[in-house]
Amino acid sequence: MAEVDTTTPPQDQAQQNDAVATLAEAPPNDADKSTAIITTNAEGKKVKKIIRRKRRPARPQVDPSTFKSEPPPQTGTIFNIWYNKWSGGDREDKYLSKTAAASRCNIARDSGYTRADSVPGSYFCLFFARGLCPKGSDCEYLHRLPTIHDIYNPNVDCFGRDKFSDYRDDMGGVGSFMRQNRTLYVGRIHVTDDIEEIVARHFQEWGQIDRIRVLNNRGVAFVTYSNEANSQFAKEAMAHQSLDHNEILNVRWATVDPNPQAQKREARRIEEQAAEAIRRALPADYVAEIEGRDPEAKKRRKIEGSFGLQGYEAPDDVWYAKEKSAQIEAARNGGMLEVPQEQKLLEAAAEQEEEYDQRLLLEPAKENGSGGIFDASTLAALKGSGVTFAANKKDEAKPKGPLVAYGSDDDSD
Repeated sequence: MAEVDTTTPPQDQAQQNDAVATLAEAPPNDADKSTAIITTNAEGKKVKKIIRRKRRPARPQVDPSTFKSEPPPQTGTIFNIWYNKWSGGDREDKYLSKTAAASRCNIARDSGYTRADSVPGSYFCLFFARGLCPKGSDCEYLHRLPTIHDIYNPNVDCFGRDKFSDYRDDMGGVGSFMRQNRTLYVGRIHVTDDIEEIVARHFQEWGQIDRIRVLNNRGVAFVTYSNEANSQFAKEAMAHQSLDHNEILNVRWATVDPNPQAQKREARRIEEQAAEAIRRALPADYVAEIEGRDPEAKKRRKIEGSFGLQGYEAPDDVWYAKEKSAQIEAARNGGMLEVPQEQKLLEAAAEQEEEYDQRLLLEPAKENGSGGIFDASTLAALKGSGVTFAANKKDEAKPKGPLVAYGSDDDSD
């Protein structure tokens, strides 16, 4: 149940419906939180409503005492005991594919938080999608619908199962990692006049649908989801299910659409995803300037981008590098070591290193010219030009560090 606290007396029915709609839009797996909304009462004053929503634990879909773990049906020639599945076959049994599913998932009633909600990167429960999970809130997998924020490795699906390099002959199974497939083939649909409305009503329960194409005469539909994870979830949830009649659906992955318009639409969608990724990688000010949403940024770039040179306008890569370095500088200023102090430390270290190199290169020679790096004629020329050297002691200089012999065959080193 949701508790609603208001700072004003109860409002009209329309505003209460808005509050209820705002509450219903919250995903079922969110943590305990308070949502504040601002509405206008009958007197025209703005009031603030606070909606507190409590988390709901996931409900066991079947009775744990009656749940039996059976081996998977034979779909191949060799059974792998390590992975608990069949291999060597590429098609499902034609009689098994016509068997009705034992249960069906009800998102509005079954979804809720589990132990997996506290573990980042958790996968979704395959038995929950099929409506057969007996663990409820104790399950180690997610009991909710996938969202656009659930991103996984392209080599696995949303249930954590490994994909393959190619599809099976019957286009069933987990799928392929060679391309992103968001379209499902749905066969054996009972042919009626309102078949498109029936398909949309049943399949939109598993996520946002991009488009639906129905072949009325053949009882076939192609359902394309906006998110690939939702198509993977819907494939398992609607396998061997029925719509408004007693048919048993045949749900498979759809092949590549040969329609040129569909290919252009898919290429446009990939370009939009790439553009969105670039927007997230670049600074917000830079993106707003490119898209023309910040007119003041152009004026600032025209002034600061000249770098004090009249008539010079910095190209995009130079201006972006300057903005990025400014952001890095600002981030470093907020750290534990201030930038001016760090610069002083680096300059002091550079000065010490330079002084040490000069002391090694310009080692003063003895008065007789022996033992130095310059001969007598060079020293005389340097003295004539006004260069002076400090006096050197007769004894040998002490080593500045430990002596290490490299490449010696002597065992005493």
